[in-house]
Amino acid sequence: MSVVIDAHQHFWQLSLPFDYEWLRAPRHAAICRDYLPEDLAPRMAEAGVQRTVFVQTQHNLDENRWALGLAERHPWIAGVVGWVDLASPECEDQLLEFQRHGKFVGVRHITQDEPDADFIVRPEVVRGLKVLERRRVPFDLLFYVRHLPHAVTLARMLPDLRMVIDHLAKPRIKDRVTEGWERDLRAAAEFPNMYCKLSGMVTEADWNGWRPDDLRPYVEIALESFGPRRCMFGSDWPVCELAGSYGRVRAALDACLGGLSDDERRWIYGGTAAEFYQLERQVSET
Repeated sequence: MSVVIDAHQHFWQLSLPFDYEWLRAPRHAAICRDYLPEDLAPRMAEAGVQRTVFVQTQHNLDENRWALGLAERHPWIAGVVGWVDLASPECEDQLLEFQRHGKFVGVRHITQDEPDADFIVRPEVVRGLKVLERRRVPFDLLFYVRHLPHAVTLARMLPDLRMVIDHLAKPRIKDRVTEGWERDLRAAAEFPNMYCKLSGMVTEADWNGWRPDDLRPYVEIALESFGPRRCMFGSDWPVCELAGSYGRVRAALDACLGGLSDDERRWIYGGTAAEFYQLERQVSET
């Protein structure tokens, strides 16, 4: 049986000296508490998931160190996608520190929150992305739909940098809108170094009333555009808990993949993530 990998989850601990202010917003009250490996492990077991990839929540090098420590103690955390300061002259030195750890598998920046919508294509940031390209470290693109045209720009400039669009770039699922988003997603998919995470959808839908059928059109467009070998499952736990449990998120994607072959499902539920993040050392057949 193939190993099932959740390619996108988080942990946080409110007593740590990190910026968790976003969790204190009233709309996030339900998830404003600690979420740690002992909370996730039983949910994974119930949903049939064997490995995960932790993805950063902080622009803070100490979160990388903390998460890598968790990964050392919990072998099922197959990889850590951390953060380095792409715009800093120290970017490469920061990256080299973390590349010494076998479970440091990628980098992300919370681009969606940058006041400058063009942040990710600034010359100093592209210079940092070129460091990732040279060091063969993949990059997660956390975009809103308005940022999605930059995926094409980056794919052209950095043809040897593997990049993945988190959460399908957060389309307006609640409003059932695909205009603009579909065009730009399909354009990004034309580049072989661009991938897509089938994640984060339930929190873009109606939190209290969504059904798998609400997600299906967006999953189908992503699959038509990228194909199963460039799409990967991610729970976005515990953020997903705002709209649905871990198991419900996994079941919803299962429902949306009903017409796929077993081989195509194996790519989405593990093969793509293992290849993209180079998890072979951590993930094996069970």
